Amino acid sequence: MDILQTLLITVVIFLVIVGGYLLLSTPSVGKAQKRRLQSLRYRHSENTDTKVESQLKKAIAARRPKAHRVAGSASRTEALEMRLERTGKGWTLSQYIYASLGLSLFVAVLIYLQSGAALLSLGIGAVIGLGLPHLVVGFFIKKRTNNFVAKFPDGIELLVRGLRSGLPVAETLQVVAEEVPGPVGIEFKGVVERIKIGKTMEDSLQEAGDKLGIPEFNFFTITLAIQRETGGNLAETLSNLADVLRKRSQMKLKIKAMSSESKASAYIVGSLPFIVFGLIYWINPDYLGQFFVDDRLIIAGLGGLVWMSIGAFIMAKMVSFEI
Repeated sequence: MDILQTLLITVVIFLVIVGGYLLLSTPSVGKAQKRRLQSLRYRHSENTDTKVESQLKKAIAARRPKAHRVAGSASRTEALEMRLERTGKGWTLSQYIYASLGLSLFVAVLIYLQSGAALLSLGIGAVIGLGLPHLVVGFFIKKRTNNFVAKFPDGIELLVRGLRSGLPVAETLQVVAEEVPGPVGIEFKGVVERIKIGKTMEDSLQEAGDKLGIPEFNFFTITLAIQRETGGNLAETLSNLADVLRKRSQMKLKIKAMSSESKASAYIVGSLPFIVFGLIYWINPDYLGQFFVDDRLIIAGLGGLVWMSIGAFIMAKMVSFEI
């Protein structure tokens, strides 16, 4: 049995496991009933905070992207370009592709010089070259998103103070762009610039919302659009929105604190096999050198990686909560 057959057997086993999980995982009846009761409570409640929270949940559900596509994109290339734009680093698509190819080639050559297995080196190089840049981009997107969400309630409250003082909405957006630092000021500055060149406020905010992909900003856009059509006290509505966003942030921090112990345990358990393998291979390469040559050991190693990946996925789902 050569290495190509070994890889095919491992891939087939992994696909069978994933297919069985997808077939057996059905929606929970209890959770569906609970969501139904909550929707009825939101629909018939007269509390302003409850109504705001209900509209926010609807906005989150409506703006959730499907499959690989990002809101506002029509292809994988546009979705990747939008992801790079969300980092705020100014990276281009060509830079991302060249970095991925260079990393893949470097890792493949390094592993081939150590093991002599060409197909295994190419497979690991492709996985690292495609996966690591994706994780780096996701890390910077998450970091910028957290910075935006942390400062966004301050921007809304500044907007509320401007509206209560008698300023129009366009001028208060300009004030927020100048006074609030970080990504909030940058995005509001882009909205103001689009309004100055002739776009409507709704289109400018919607374009910024598609670029950011943040539910809080999407609901802010929907709130302004509805208020301009139906009227009402916009300052009070935005003040309630800022209060809801602060409560959401507090809840996220509580969940993060409660799940930190589980996450630390998962990181330690997941990294120990790789650390031990690397240390033993560094001390005595001949002892573990057969893992790159013997077909049985390759199958065992790949099977172990598959099962560890499934375990990491399950642990990630257990500590992931939607607010």
